[in-house]
Parts: sequence; structure tokens; C-alpha cells
Amino acid sequence: MPRCLQDLSILVVDDNPANTDLLHLMLEDEGFDHITTLNDARDVQACLQRAQQGELIDLLILDIRMPHIDGFGIMEMINSQYADLNIPVVVVTAEDANREQALHLGATDFITKPFQNWEVTLRINNALQNRLYYRQSLLRTGELEQQVRLRTNEVEATQQEIVKRLARAGEYRDNETGMHVLRMSHMCNHIARSLGCNDDFCDLLLQASPLHDVGKIGIPDHILLKPGRLTPEEREIMETHARIGHDILDGHDSELIQMAAEIALCHHEKWDGSGYPEGLRGEAIPLAARIAAICDVFDALLSARPYKEPWPLSRVVDLLSRESGLHFEPRIVSIFLQELDTLQTIRARFAETS
Repeated sequence: MPRCLQDLSILVVDDNPANTDLLHLMLEDEGFDHITTLNDARDVQACLQRAQQGELIDLLILDIRMPHIDGFGIMEMINSQYADLNIPVVVVTAEDANREQALHLGATDFITKPFQNWEVTLRINNALQNRLYYRQSLLRTGELEQQVRLRTNEVEATQQEIVKRLARAGEYRDNETGMHVLRMSHMCNHIARSLGCNDDFCDLLLQASPLHDVGKIGIPDHILLKPGRLTPEEREIMETHARIGHDILDGHDSELIQMAAEIALCHHEKWDGSGYPEGLRGEAIPLAARIAAICDVFDALLSARPYKEPWPLSRVVDLLSRESGLHFEPRIVSIFLQELDTLQTIRARFAETS
């Protein structure tokens, strides 16, 4: 980053070598070291191309009347192909008639022929001072954007860590294991990608789905940990975990927390409307919850619990097929069954450790 005017780069374009030599000498006397002069206007485009690669031009001093391509043509080329470089242009002219057109094309100032040292010095210094402010503001903006990105990453990492710890708290109250929520969340991610969901949705689902049963924190132990079948009254209490989970998570503007609340509330809804707590039907059930529902059931049925033995895969597949259009969305069931090999690989990757 240039620290002073003399660190900025100047390109002088004039077909008359005497003019470029004189301007070069005047600029050198002012302490400028990064000066390039061209007498053939056709060479300007190569300089502009290099500027796009990082060899910035901080000021273009441009004659108007030149063979092959005049100063107006160069300014038009800059506007159409190199506008992103924001190069200030000081036009060299002896004709007042050129000034209006040059201003329309974006010239920032003029130097009059024949050159006068004081005028060249003042106008060039003014143009470069504005350029230096511009370069410094870009640097400050870049630094601020980097700080915002770092802070945003820190906030997102903190949110993800809180979600993980809250999911772990739920595991302590349940007789399901932490490996179940890992398997289930990675299955959710894979199914979402197989359905063609975008990366942001899939990543959020991976992070949010472990909280699907966080509401079980609010269920009494004698019901939550009961080894046998629940009574209708106990079942009614157990089903409140969906609303409890939603109430724990609801009300935050984080997309991650919002999706987690959505899944907690709706992962027991059924495609045919017979689920709970809202009795939602079809696509009224959020997609994240529809995906979480089938992944949760699949892994739970294949896993051992104090109150049941693990089901064989064939029996689980048969149930999923029968529940297509009833409990689960048919499209998701179809994709799910196509991806069984990958889902089994996920289960093996996060198998129980004891």
C-alpha cells in the first residue's frame, strides 16, 4: 500500500517524445519514481491489462491528439473494458474544445500546452492526493470487511458449539446415545444433498438436526426412561417434547436456531396429517423436519434400546416402503431407499463405541 504520493504510479501517454520527456523530468523533480511513458497509444492496452493483474496505474496523463488511437478512444476503451480500475485521467490539451468531451468521458483534470511547471505540479499532486485517499479507503474497507468476516465466523462457531452442547444435554436425559444424533444428522445432510437442496440448507440441517429431541429435557424421568410401553396418558405427556423443544429454541434470529426450532416442533408430523403436535399435512411440514423424521426413525429402529432389540434392515426397509405417503413424503422415501448403501456407511462410521 502506498504511504505517500511519491509511491503512486503514473503513466504518461503522448505521441511526442519531447512532451513525455519534459513531463517525466518535471515529475522526477517532484520526487516521483514510478513513471512510465508511452509514445505509441496502441501500447496503452497492455498496460491496462497488467493493471488488472495487479500492476496498478494510479494516474494516467493523456494527450488527446495522437495517431492510431486518440485520447478519446483510450478513455472510451477504459470506460468499456477497464472501468473497475477507476484510473483518474488528466488530459493534456491545447484546445478548449476538447475539454467538454474529455469531461463527458471521465477526465478529472487538464494540463494545458505549453506546459508550465507550477500547473503540472499542482494538478498532478491534486489528482494523486485524491487517488491516495481512494487507495487508503479501499484498504480500510478491506480491513473492516475482514474484521466483520472474522467476527461473523466467531459468532457462527459459538452458535454451533452451543447447539452441540445443548444436544449433549438432551442426551444425558434420554436413553438414546450421542452417536444416534451424529448418525441421524449426517444422514439428514446426505438425504438433503441427494434431493438437490443447496449447500447452505444442507449445512444448516447437519448442525440443527441433532436438537430434534431437545424438548425431552422437559419430560419427567418416570416417563422418559420407562423401559416398557407408555400408557395413553404417558404418551400424551411424552408428545409434549415437540412443543417444549420448540419453546426452548424459538425466538432467535439465527438461521441455525430457527431451523432447529422448526425441526424440534415438526419432526413427528406425518405426511398424511396424522402426526403431532399440529397435525400438519404434506408440504405444510417444513422440509427439514420431513427429512429429519425419516432419518430419526430409520436409525432408531436399527439401534438397540433398553426397551427393544434392533430391527433387521429388511424389516426397516419394509416399514419405510409401507409408510410412503402416510408417515413419510414419497419423494423422500424413494431417495432414501436409493441411498441405503451410503446411509449404512454413515451408520458404520458413527457406530456405538461400547
